[in-house]
Amino acid sequence: MSGPSRPAGRVILVGAGPGDPGLLTVRGLRAIEAADVIVADRLGARSVLDGLAAERAAAGDPALRAEIVDVGKLPGHHAVPQDAINDLLVQLARQGKRVVRLKGGDPYIFGRGGEELAFCQAAGVEVEVVPGITSAVSVPAIAGIPLTHRGLATAFTVATGHDQIADLGGGRDHTVVLLMGIGTLANSAITLARGERGGECPVAIVEDGYGPAQRVTIGTLDTIASQAARRGIRSPAVVVVGDVVTLSPYAPEALSTPVRKATEL
Repeated sequence: MSGPSRPAGRVILVGAGPGDPGLLTVRGLRAIEAADVIVADRLGARSVLDGLAAERAAAGDPALRAEIVDVGKLPGHHAVPQDAINDLLVQLARQGKRVVRLKGGDPYIFGRGGEELAFCQAAGVEVEVVPGITSAVSVPAIAGIPLTHRGLATAFTVATGHDQIADLGGGRDHTVVLLMGIGTLANSAITLARGERGGECPVAIVEDGYGPAQRVTIGTLDTIASQAARRGIRSPAVVVVGDVVTLSPYAPEALSTPVRKATEL
């Protein structure tokens, strides 16, 4: 006679948000607390886990029961290849474990969550997705920048600095959010300035959103690359391009729009 069958495992793709434990969804928190193994990215995900651990220790609560496997990139070290992460998720689930794949931001926003979902499903592993708050929206918010605003912007586009942005249409009323865009900032600024936006279009860079090194830099497409070099701006950072930047309290008076001035009367 064969022994008892091993219970079926499952994978939950959880968006950790921008890195603040307070912005993790309740559903995501419950999944983390019930997990046997957490396969975590470094940005966003790792800081959320560290924050949860600190909160629990301060409250005298037990630590998370799950084993934590770091697969994100560390300074001087390469990230675990995506194929290896996919294989690991399936392997752990087939061992009967409840696996949380904790990803920074939202799993589907430049996070390869769709690839991991498809791989697990093809392997016959049950998968659930818990959305997270993407840094594309939340990080500009802490600098007082709404991506849409009546009278200023009715649409926005999220892209990475590695994407071909020459085809992004629209003017200053179409907000552009660039993720992973610091290394290509000068080229992106030149490219966007050649279109309807022009070189005077406002730009904001928010570094280390919700982190200890959080900092906001505001300029224009003509000036932002030199400002970034002068200030030593580094990743992680979110770049926002468009007139909504002028609504930020960090924006200089010279960039103020009539809409902002009216709200200050």
